[in-house]
Amino acid sequence: MPKPTVLSPSPSTTSSEPLRRLDGWIDEFISYIRFEKGLADNTVMAYRRDLLTWREFCARSRANPADISATQLTSFLESLRAGRPPASRAMSPSSVARMMVSVRALYRFLLREGRVSADPTVTLGVPKQPRSLPKAIPIEDVERLIDLTDDSPLGRRDRAILEVLYGTGLRISELAALDLDDVDLDEGSIRVRSGKGNKARVVPVGRAARKAVGDYLTITRSELVKKRRSRGGTADAALFLNFRGARLSRQGCWKILKTYARSGGMESKVSPHTLRHSFATHMLDAGADIRVVQELLGHASLATTQVYTLVSDQRLREVYLTSHPRAKD
Repeated sequence: MPKPTVLSPSPSTTSSEPLRRLDGWIDEFISYIRFEKGLADNTVMAYRRDLLTWREFCARSRANPADISATQLTSFLESLRAGRPPASRAMSPSSVARMMVSVRALYRFLLREGRVSADPTVTLGVPKQPRSLPKAIPIEDVERLIDLTDDSPLGRRDRAILEVLYGTGLRISELAALDLDDVDLDEGSIRVRSGKGNKARVVPVGRAARKAVGDYLTITRSELVKKRRSRGGTADAALFLNFRGARLSRQGCWKILKTYARSGGMESKVSPHTLRHSFATHMLDAGADIRVVQELLGHASLATTQVYTLVSDQRLREVYLTSHPRAKD
């Protein structure tokens, strides 16, 4: 297999120069995926973390990033699986696969830009990983989770958050990025401008979520804005505010969800995407067209949405086996 080489190497290359060159390459690649491909900030940060792990491997093994062999790449992946440096602990198959995708994307970019003469990852396949089905919770559990909120100001805010997450299928990061002018309660719609790939979409908002958001805007949000102004701050354009009156962060939204899940004895069942998965699964269970669900979720590919059909089929099988008199043991 041909090894990649720098097309115009400097005659004064030192042992640290390959790493400095790699730093520049990573910066170029990050700029490319952020500004030209328009990838979301969280995705960009994930790529950077992965590539800094690759850089650490190159530094520890004294490998030249411009002259990498398949053997060195294999050693990198094996270190990740075993939890050896640069990994701090053994990585799951999905994490190792993601790391390989990041390194491969970097070298494909470098080859296209003429920084290297060959792609060292071309003969390596992405590690196989077991298909993990999205975890949805029953409608009864969703309703119980939402009903744990109270009529306090922050309780009204939290109810609005939970209703919107389940009622629209938004990612937590998308919900945290919503501004006031993204919501039209009269039309019953929300404009999502911060989806993956910065692709905007409009999603409908049902009766329960509209009421919850309306109550929050009427009662709670104005109080939070007053609190911020009393501290000398300016009003934030964000839809959802924290107790200080500033934009509620993605981590803050997840903390709220986790708190109610713990209170309801559902902590082990609930993750940041649980209400999104439940939204999609319950829609398909009720007969929604898969392409409609794809648009609502903001999936670029139908294949991504089709995993939810497996969940629904699994549910149908469970109902059949427990309900049909000739299917029981």
